Amino acid sequence: MKCLVTGGNVKVLGKAVHSLSRIGDELYLEPLEDGLSLRTVNSSRSAYACFLFAPLFFQQYQAATSGQEALRCKILMKSFLAVFRSLATVEKTVEKCCISLNGRSSCLVVQLHCKYGVRKTHNLSFQDCESLQAVFDPALCPHVLRAPARVLGEAVLPFPPALAEVTLGIGCGRRVILRSYQEEEADSTVKAMVTEMSIGEEDFQQLQAQEGVAITFCLKEFRGLLSFAESANLSLSVHFDAPGRPAIFAVKDSLLDGHFVLATLSESDLHSPALCSPELHRLAPPLQAHSTPHLDDFASDDIDSYMIAMETTADSEGSRAVPSIPLSPGLRPPCSPGPFSEDHEAEPSTEPGTPPPKKFRSLFFGSILAPVHSPPGPSPVLAEDSEGEG
Repeated sequence: MKCLVTGGNVKVLGKAVHSLSRIGDELYLEPLEDGLSLRTVNSSRSAYACFLFAPLFFQQYQAATSGQEALRCKILMKSFLAVFRSLATVEKTVEKCCISLNGRSSCLVVQLHCKYGVRKTHNLSFQDCESLQAVFDPALCPHVLRAPARVLGEAVLPFPPALAEVTLGIGCGRRVILRSYQEEEADSTVKAMVTEMSIGEEDFQQLQAQEGVAITFCLKEFRGLLSFAESANLSLSVHFDAPGRPAIFAVKDSLLDGHFVLATLSESDLHSPALCSPELHRLAPPLQAHSTPHLDDFASDDIDSYMIAMETTADSEGSRAVPSIPLSPGLRPPCSPGPFSEDHEAEPSTEPGTPPPKKFRSLFFGSILAPVHSPPGPSPVLAEDSEGEG
């Protein structure tokens, strides 16, 4: 694989890497016929991100040499991020960037051609891996918001950097509400500051959602995509369903598209008193008939079974089996939903006066899995909170 990036696109590539670094610690790089794919997933499998750069984004793009299969690799995020550490310096000094992948040397070579003939070469060790792919389809989400990234960026600006989650909802008069989410404290006398921003419908390019719907997701990952979209002057779309279902954040233009899929808090947590406000007083109604049914909790504690591709190589025979689903390169919609049990697992007991445990659902739709028979009394899997601001 060999590709050449020139001009302002070098900064765009670097900005995309910075956004991905807010999600995961490993970067999956895969050259495809449709372009170069950069993907990552966090350790708790509650956030997935992907950028696909079209061949026209590059001055030169070759996915694989003739007669050879395209390589794909996994590298440490911090290693690749170090190449584009200072975006201001990259913009001022770097004229072009050449990325090449050679299976014989087991190195990803990133060469920066700077002003005055200076060349900086980075040899990054990588591991062979299978393709990292999540199954999702924004078209299946009944609620859609789309606005210039600048509008949403200004809306989240007042929130403190240490804030973990934010609630997005539709209030009275079809105003879009962004509100800081705070867990209910055991000591009810302690009152945390709540920040709320309201955006009028006229500021949105598309607003397809009914009043009262609300979802809560991690702010850190959302800010990462917002920062990228603002720098590229793109609009950002938010596709979401009921609380507990994955929310899909997307940016797209003729040369690239990006998708961040974030887990949302389950509906039981959204009914907590901490989220009640005049604007969001009416919470989301039960899942509509046209929405896909989903499991309340994970069927087992093997969260890796929800991944389409694993870190093991294709020829590993002793590794744990994953769902066998034929996928073509790029994004794929989920398979047709299969029958699911409607029995709800018992919630873990809590002592009086303590807040309910916060649970994120899997970011992957349950319809990608065939029905499984789990042993009696499975323990629900709790996805970890995202780390604080780095």
